[in-house]
Amino acid sequence: MPDRGDTRDHSVGELVTRASEQLSEVVRSEMRLAQAEMKEKGKRAGLGAGMFGGAGLAGFLALQALVAAAIAALALALPVWASALIVFGALLLIAGVLALIGKKEFKQATPPAPKQTIGSVKADVQAIREGAHR
Repeated sequence: MPDRGDTRDHSVGELVTRASEQLSEVVRSEMRLAQAEMKEKGKRAGLGAGMFGGAGLAGFLALQALVAAAIAALALALPVWASALIVFGALLLIAGVLALIGKKEFKQATPPAPKQTIGSVKADVQAIREGAHR
C-alpha cells in the first residue's frame, strides 16, 4: 500500500474520498471545540447571575437594616441605631462587591458566541481555499 501522504499514486476518487474524510474530521473537531467553549461561557454566565442574585439579597438586607436603624434611632439611645447603621454599611459593602464581581463574570460570558471556534473555522476555510488554488 502506498504512503497516504504521497498523492502521486492515488486516483482522483481516492483523493476526493480522503479529502472528504479529512473535512468531516475537521468539522467534528470544530464542533467539539464550540461545545467546550459554550459550556465554559455558560458556567461564567451562571456564576455572574448568582453573584447578581447575592447582590440583590444583600441589598434587600441592607434596606431592612436601614429601617431597623431608623426605628432604633427614634426609640432608643445612640448605641443601638449606631450599631444598626454599622450593619447597614457592612451589608451595603457586601452588595457592592458581589455586584462588581457578578458584572465582571457576566461580561466575560457575553456575547454567547464561540469566538475561538469561529476564528478557527475561518482559518480552516482559508486553508482549504488556498489548498484548492494550488
